[in-house]
Amino acid sequence: MKGGYMRSIALDVHRDFCEVAIKDQSGLRLAGRVKTAPGELELFAQSLAPDDQVALETSEPALAIARILEPHVGRVVVANTRKVRAIAESKVKTDKLDASTLCELLAADFLPTVWSPDEFTRALRRRLQRRAKLVRSRTRAKNECHAVLARNLKSKPPMSDVCGRKGRRWLAALELPADESETIDCCLREVDFLDSEIASIESELAAQALGCEEIRRLMTVPGVSLVTAATFVAVVGDAKRFSSPKKLVSYVGLDPRVRQSGETPARHGRISKQGSPEARHMLCEAAWVLIRTPGPLRAFYERVRARRGAQVALVATARKLSVLFWHLLTREEDYAFQRPTLTRRKLLGLELKAKDGRRSWPSGHALGTQQDRERERQFAEQIETAYRRLVADWQPKHARSGAGATRGRAFSSHLLREETAARQGSAPEPAL
Repeated sequence: MKGGYMRSIALDVHRDFCEVAIKDQSGLRLAGRVKTAPGELELFAQSLAPDDQVALETSEPALAIARILEPHVGRVVVANTRKVRAIAESKVKTDKLDASTLCELLAADFLPTVWSPDEFTRALRRRLQRRAKLVRSRTRAKNECHAVLARNLKSKPPMSDVCGRKGRRWLAALELPADESETIDCCLREVDFLDSEIASIESELAAQALGCEEIRRLMTVPGVSLVTAATFVAVVGDAKRFSSPKKLVSYVGLDPRVRQSGETPARHGRISKQGSPEARHMLCEAAWVLIRTPGPLRAFYERVRARRGAQVALVATARKLSVLFWHLLTREEDYAFQRPTLTRRKLLGLELKAKDGRRSWPSGHALGTQQDRERERQFAEQIETAYRRLVADWQPKHARSGAGATRGRAFSSHLLREETAARQGSAPEPAL
């Protein structure tokens, strides 16, 4: 057998049972079913040999089953179901055939696998998923309040949060039908409950972040909050397992689609979106803050926006941010252009949130003077200016003048080709 393993064992996992297939030197055979219960799985694991290899399809209980089997066998593989086309596109699909196909692919070493995170990363993922569901529920409750106002022809609330203190006083002064007032009161109670649950989860996340150097390192980047850094670490895990930032960008789905056939040149389309949607969402949310903060990333955004528009520039900034994260985590360095006052404020906020779940900044905890903050802002602006000059040094200097010229945008396909050639040939894109 390949890899030096004696037997290859595959489990087609279901909620109540697992269909087992085994392949050894005598051939492939079906070994019946094992109940998906800790006791039954432990007995099954004890019957395996230390040099066996086991494969499972990606599912909700797969990771828990893998933890039970790992101490008893040589290797446990979690298969990537999206890439196992022999199972996904099979004309005849049964549990026994799926287990047999999975076992054959494992024995031939043709099984595409997924990375299995450690327990810290799994707990971080579960907390973040629970928080995301609570935030969506809170958003639905707030949207229902706005729907009540629209049904009754009320004007737009004069405040940003209609469920805040000012918003509740404004809602109490409105004249609404009795049933609509009941709906508003119900939604406000639901928002209060969800706020308390979200605060509890964020307190646990802050406690985890205090013990995680990677999360605290990512938070040195302006605009990167606890949730953004924790989501990235939970999705990516150990960044050093990616040999280059391009592979990390592809993992989170921010790489462009490529189409090429025959003699035609390659065509690049929209992003692939093959990775975690939560990671892309958080990176884009952080990019929205970064483009409003002085620094090289804001200059990068404005340069791309002038050629491609705001939405493409935002996604490009999110991609650049993921590349920056890879460099910070692999080199084990903090962000070189961080704002120390802001970083200290973030870390102190983590301690307060982990201690008592505090969500707002308490009074009497000002960090740094106004002069310190102004000095840091001026330094960030200087870095941004230096980045703009660096980029301008290797961009084409000439531009067509006339009625069709638009300031700040690419003037023609000819100049665009020259600019692309200058990037690829003369100098690489500057690092941040």
